[in-house]
Amino acid sequence: MNTLLLLGSIGFLGFLCQWLSATVKLPAILFLLLSGILIGPVLGIFDPNAVFGDLLFPFISLSVAVILFEGALTLDRRELKEIGSPAQRMVTIGVLINSGVITVATHYLLGLSWSLSALFGALMVVTGPTVIMPMLKTVRPKSKIGDVLRWEGIVIDPIGALFAVLVFEWIAVQNSSAELTEVFLVFSGTVFIGFFIGITAGYLFGLLLRHHWMPEKLNNFGALASVCFVFALSDGLMHESGLLAVTVMGMWLANMKGVHIDPILEFKEDLTVVFVSILFIVLAARLDFNGFSELGWSALLILLVMQFVARPLKVVVSFLGSDFTWQERAMVSWIGPRGIVAAAISSVFALRLSELGVQGAELLVPLAFLIIIGTVVIQSLTARPVAKLLKVALPSTQGVVIIGANPFSVQVANALSAIKVDSVICDSDWEKLRLARSEGLRTYYGNPSSEHAHIHMDLAPYGKMLGLSSHFEYNIAQANSFREDFGARGIFSLAPNQDTKRFHKHVVASHKGARILFSEALSYKNFNNRISEGWRVKTTELTDEFNFERWRESNPDAIFLFVRNKDGQITFNSTDMVVFCESGDLIAYFSPV
Repeated sequence: MNTLLLLGSIGFLGFLCQWLSATVKLPAILFLLLSGILIGPVLGIFDPNAVFGDLLFPFISLSVAVILFEGALTLDRRELKEIGSPAQRMVTIGVLINSGVITVATHYLLGLSWSLSALFGALMVVTGPTVIMPMLKTVRPKSKIGDVLRWEGIVIDPIGALFAVLVFEWIAVQNSSAELTEVFLVFSGTVFIGFFIGITAGYLFGLLLRHHWMPEKLNNFGALASVCFVFALSDGLMHESGLLAVTVMGMWLANMKGVHIDPILEFKEDLTVVFVSILFIVLAARLDFNGFSELGWSALLILLVMQFVARPLKVVVSFLGSDFTWQERAMVSWIGPRGIVAAAISSVFALRLSELGVQGAELLVPLAFLIIIGTVVIQSLTARPVAKLLKVALPSTQGVVIIGANPFSVQVANALSAIKVDSVICDSDWEKLRLARSEGLRTYYGNPSSEHAHIHMDLAPYGKMLGLSSHFEYNIAQANSFREDFGARGIFSLAPNQDTKRFHKHVVASHKGARILFSEALSYKNFNNRISEGWRVKTTELTDEFNFERWRESNPDAIFLFVRNKDGQITFNSTDMVVFCESGDLIAYFSPV
C-alpha cells in the first residue's frame, strides 16, 4: 500500500475507533489496540518498522512525552488534599502495595529478573481517566465510589508515570555501568538533570504565561514546542531523563501560582487524543505473536493475581478506618483497568532496554498489552452486574445538569435540592457561580462538554439537562453534547429570545437539539425580568381537595415548571407534551411573591 495513503488511513482509523468508543461507551484503547493488531500482525498491511524506519523510536518517545506532560498538568496538590483519605492512600501507599505484589508475581510466575519484574510492577499501578470514565458511565455506581475511582485515575496517572520512570532509569543505569558506585552516581545525575530541567522549564514557561509575555494565540503552540524541546534537551544531556523532565515540568506548571493553564490543558487533551489514537495503532501493529505464545498461561495467572490479590489488598489497606461498607470497598476493588500510560511507557522502555541488551525486555510489551486488554474486557463486561449484585449501582437517576449560573437557575436548583434531587450548575464564568456556591449548591466551573469535564465531572447521578443560560445557541450546543448521555427525551432548553423573524427558525432548529421548556413565548429574558420583579420558584403538594385545577385557579399568573410524582419521577413542563398531575404529586412553579 502507498505509504502516504497508509499514514492517512491510520489517522482515520484512529478517529473511527474513538467514535465507536463514544457510541458504545467502552474505553477507546480497546478498539485502538484491536485495530492495530488487525492491520499489523494479522493482515500484514502495516509494518511500523518499515514505514517509520529510524524515526519510529523518536516518534514514540515524543508521543509518550506529550501524554505524560498532559497527565502531569492535572496533578494539583490542592486537589490531592481534598480527595479524602482513602483516595490519598490509594495513590501513595497503595501504589507501593500494588507494585510489590505484581513484582513478586511476575518474577515467580514468568521468571523475569527482579529488576524487570519491578519495572512491570511499577508500570501496572496506573489506571488512568481514559479507561475509568467510560466504565463509570456504564456502571453508574454510588457517588462516593465513583469519586474515589475517578480521583484515583486522575492523580495516579502522573504519580505512577513518575514512579515507573524512576524504576526504569535505575535499571537502565545498572545495565550501562559496571560498579555499584558508578550506578548510584549515574542514576543520581539522571534524576537531578530530569528534575532540574523540568523545574526550570516549568518555571520559565510559567513566567511567560503569568506575565503575558507571549501572544495568547501562541500559548498552546508554545507549550507543545517547549515539551518537545525539553524532552530532547534533557535526554541529550543525560540518557533516559527526558520523560522525567516533561513529567516534572507539567507538575510544576499545574501548581505554580498565578498561572492559568486551562486553555493549554484543553489543547493538550485534544492533542493527546490524536497522539494516543495514532500511537496505539502503531504500537499494536508492532506486536509479535511469538511473544504472546512465549508468555503462555503465566500471563493469565498474573492477570488473576492483579484482579484478585493486588487490587483488593491495596483497597483493604487504603480504606482502613473509612466509612465505606464492605460492598462499596469490594466494588472499588473490582474496578482497576490498565490503560494508555501503561501501554505507551512499556513500549518505550522495552525498546530502550532491548538496545541495552536486557534479557526478557521484549516480553514487557506483549505482557502489558495482554493485561490491558484483559482488565478492560473483563471489567467492562462484569462491572455493572457486580455493582447490582453488591447493591451499589444507582437506580434510574433523576439528577439534573443545569447549564448557566443565574438567579433563576439557582432557584430551580434549590427547588430540586428541597425534594432530594441532585443537580449541578455549570458555567464558565467564576463570578456567575458565586451565588450558587453561596447557596451551598453543587457547581462545575468550566465548559461541561469539554474533555476536562469528561474526566472530572461525574455524570452518574444525573439523567437530564436543562439549558437555562442566557444564550440559546449555547444551550443547544450543550444539548447536542449531552444527548449521547441522557437521550433526546432528557434534554431541555429555554426558548430563544423572540425576534419575530428569527424565532420560528430557531424553534424548528431547537427541536433537533432540545425540548423547549415551559413555553415558546418564555425566554431567558422573560424569566430574568420576572426575577427582578420579585418572582420566586415555589413548591406545593397536590391533594384530593387541592388538585392541579384548584392550584391553577389560585395561581393564574404562575409558570408551571416540573412535577415529582409519588414514585419520585421528575417530569419537566415542555412544549411537546402535556403533563398530568395527581393527588400526592409535588409541583414546582414560578410566581410572584
